[in-house]
Amino acid sequence: MDYNQNKSEKEKAIDDWLPITSSRKAKWWYSAFHNVTAIVGAGVLSLPYAMAELGWGPGVTILVLSWIITFYTLWQMVEMHEIVPGKRFDRYHELGQYAFGEKLGLWIVVPQQLICEVGVCIVYMVTGGKSLKKFHDTLCPNCKPIKTTYFIMIFSSAHFVLSHLPNFNSISAVSFAAAVMSLSYSTIAWGASVHKGVEPDVQYGRKSSTRAGNVFGFFSVLGDVAFAYAGHNVVLEIQATIPSTPGKPSKKPMWKGVMVAYFVVGICYFPVAFLGYRSFGNQVEDNILISLSKPNWLIAAANMFVVIHVIGSYQIFAMPVFDMMETLLVKKMDFKPCFRLRFITRSAYVALTMFVAITFPFFGGLLSFFGGFAFAPTTYFLPCIIWLIICKPKRFSLSWFTNWICIIIGVILMVVAPIGALRQIVVQAKTYKFYS
Repeated sequence: MDYNQNKSEKEKAIDDWLPITSSRKAKWWYSAFHNVTAIVGAGVLSLPYAMAELGWGPGVTILVLSWIITFYTLWQMVEMHEIVPGKRFDRYHELGQYAFGEKLGLWIVVPQQLICEVGVCIVYMVTGGKSLKKFHDTLCPNCKPIKTTYFIMIFSSAHFVLSHLPNFNSISAVSFAAAVMSLSYSTIAWGASVHKGVEPDVQYGRKSSTRAGNVFGFFSVLGDVAFAYAGHNVVLEIQATIPSTPGKPSKKPMWKGVMVAYFVVGICYFPVAFLGYRSFGNQVEDNILISLSKPNWLIAAANMFVVIHVIGSYQIFAMPVFDMMETLLVKKMDFKPCFRLRFITRSAYVALTMFVAITFPFFGGLLSFFGGFAFAPTTYFLPCIIWLIICKPKRFSLSWFTNWICIIIGVILMVVAPIGALRQIVVQAKTYKFYS
């Protein structure tokens, strides 16, 4: 039995054209590096700063707890991909529609997923531009300064080309390079921190001198932590590229890839967060590479690795958005599936994310705001709610308790992180000049 056999010829032709369902030939290692690219984003570089706002005890607890919770909710999503016999939930919103109903499912999942994916693309435009600028300034300190705006434009030029690759499998080489780069710059970040040693007057107290500053700072970096575990928004779409039959379901190779990916996440995140904080204490910048100014060639290399990584990450998060746009145009508005349609919609999307990134490059605040507002639901507790609805675990069983604990933690995160982030954006905006 094939999962596609009860679809009409027209539906099959459209599915063969849409980016998520057009190619189902991925191997388990595709899942591994796609997930590494999706999860280990630029957020890892802000983790020492998060530690500085949280302090040693809460910082270690929150980072490790987040790793465990998100690993668990990712396992749930992989399991639920084919939980209904003969059907595949190729997209996050399809799973939501099955759990909450056709219309309500769309309204619950799609806005949050779009905020996450578009938000990541905007933040990565900012990150790519800033890292390119840092690369340029490190290698050429005496050159005439160039505006961050221009570097964001240079970074976006890569996406005007790459965004026309049709589907996930076609970007696998870009994704693999990005995954290798994430491991490389994470290793440079913690290795350079160890080499530099502990600063002579290092302090591990809270960053702010006021109670309000400490409270809002604490709230804000919870969003940074949520942003650092952002891969759930594309996990079903990645799994959709793996072949599946009732005898050999896609969840087995997918789970293998996810386990490798989460191991890599651990060896990227924990050393950077703990060793970066140990070296700089509460004086660490919101991007650890800015704190590490020497040796020049190594910091320049790390920044270029970040640029290559976020090129791949942008594409991974943009692909489900392209799929949503193209599905709407082809299935709902009856446009003909063709290259011209794809070229116009994708180019317009890249241009939009570039424009927003140029206009609002508040890196730290944006991370926290999107992290709390959108990633907390889709990563920490929405998979648990869907699991409770579909799988109906026995009340007061281990599964029931685990899911409710994740839901409560996720809801708290969703409420407090954007509050802290908004304050941070307001504080930064006071001194900000547009298009500087």
